[in-house]
Amino acid sequence: MCMTSKALRMGKQYPTVYDVIRNSGFVNVGIDHDTASFAVESIRRWWNTIGKKLYPKRQELLITSDGGGSNGVKNRLWKKELQTLANETGLTITVDHLPPATSKWNKIEHRLFSFISINWRAKPLTSLETIIELLNNTTTKEGLTVKAIVDKNTYPTKVKVSDEEFKALNIIHDSFHGEWNYTIKPGDIDHITNG
Repeated sequence: MCMTSKALRMGKQYPTVYDVIRNSGFVNVGIDHDTASFAVESIRRWWNTIGKKLYPKRQELLITSDGGGSNGVKNRLWKKELQTLANETGLTITVDHLPPATSKWNKIEHRLFSFISINWRAKPLTSLETIIELLNNTTTKEGLTVKAIVDKNTYPTKVKVSDEEFKALNIIHDSFHGEWNYTIKPGDIDHITNG
């Protein structure tokens, strides 16, 4: 699964999940800020509406992600929110960030975003309904499908994750560039976040 976030005209954000195996995209169109909480909520929505039906026996999830922004390498809230998702789903989540300035290598750029851009070229994105309709009607001869939904939640900015909260995360860093490649296993962090 590839994951990234893009900004739309009209100030909307859309964290996107691309399933490489099924050549399908899931776009969570938001009306608020592009935060780590929003990015992980998009993965959660994909998992709950599509992923767990397609992959009912799956115990692990691999996310290929850009290196910056709401799902960035240094974003502590991104990792904390992924820990919460791992705890909720029981999934072990492995994240492989692309190195700086290499997002063009992310399959989501060539296999999904390019076709979304072609589909809505020269069409005014004047409403959420128009955006959702254009996204949902993005297809290719190779079988690409896109499912888009609206996320009307609000996501506060400048949420801090304390050193104590961060140390409590169940993160295993890969031996090769562990700052970019890591695995988050389900674990109990409630005593830190709620205590």
